[in-house]
Amino acid sequence: MTKSIQDLYPENLSYCYGCGRNNPDGLHLKTYLENDETITRYTPDPKYIAIPGAVFGGLIASLFDCHGTGSAAFFICQAENISMDSPVNVRCVTGSLKVNFIIFTPINTELEIKGKLRKIEGRKIWVDMTLTAKGELRATAELLAIRLKE
Repeated sequence: MTKSIQDLYPENLSYCYGCGRNNPDGLHLKTYLENDETITRYTPDPKYIAIPGAVFGGLIASLFDCHGTGSAAFFICQAENISMDSPVNVRCVTGSLKVNFIIFTPINTELEIKGKLRKIEGRKIWVDMTLTAKGELRATAELLAIRLKE
């Protein structure tokens, strides 16, 4: 897939701090679909430090939050055969997020966040995620996303 789900959000739904293209101060995350998984890559700079050399856990939770809701939107589009050729009016918010920190995550290193659909039940979408750096699993997360009503 060449476009991220965030590229397909309409203008009025593109202000999220984590992934909104219209937020000049945001992280500008991009979530792509690759086969049956979603993927986001992000390199945190030193301002996101927790202890020397390690990323602040709150940033990691934010990355999972935005990647998870973007993933949920992709999975809905797949399930409902919604075209990805024009703006998509599918947006989700976080209902719950559980993060498991395994080992520290290094600063100034590309992070890779992947998501897999667990299930869709009405407006609820469960996404399981992993975060790796330097080829090593650093954290996992489970997200319950809620689809917004149009």
